[in-house]
Amino acid sequence: MKPAVDEMFEKYSKDKPHAIEVKRLAMIIFDETSKKVYEMSQIEREYLKAAAYLHDIGYFIEAKNHNKHSMEIIMKEGLLGFNDKDAKIIGCIARYHRGGLPDKNEHEIYGSLEKKDRKIVKRAGGILKLADGLCKDHSNQFKNIEINYDAKNNIVEFILYPQSASVKPDIKTAIRKRDLFEIGFKCQSVLIFSE
Repeated sequence: MKPAVDEMFEKYSKDKPHAIEVKRLAMIIFDETSKKVYEMSQIEREYLKAAAYLHDIGYFIEAKNHNKHSMEIIMKEGLLGFNDKDAKIIGCIARYHRGGLPDKNEHEIYGSLEKKDRKIVKRAGGILKLADGLCKDHSNQFKNIEINYDAKNNIVEFILYPQSASVKPDIKTAIRKRDLFEIGFKCQSVLIFSE
């Protein structure tokens, strides 16, 4: 019998607070992006939610290539409430939270997905990768994130609200990890702190 997302999370997750915070940030970014940049479906939100919870479960096997191991575990065990294709999409979203970008010619599992599903992986994976970058030191540093979208120039501005007005968290990792978001939504992006 396939495990529920929560069961897989409990069984394999080594850093539960980090995964929970990444999921929280990913859901904020998804909702803001869906409202202001590109409307996405409820099933895409569910894919991202599951992938965010499970993105680091590959550490259960080893730290090196843990993103690929996360994908393998998700696909091998499957997930209650999701069919095999859904598990493949969720696994790919989790895989691309770090490391190389999706490449249909180089990555067999990603390449086996239909074009519309590869787009979902790029968009949701881009959100997850950015959320993971914002949780760099595995702590809750942001109380909220808002988006301004300049449709004319196709620029997404992420406005970050730190937990403390006196401390500006290091966002270098998030800046580096916004590449997949920009590919998935065909835009440029900037990250700024709220005034």
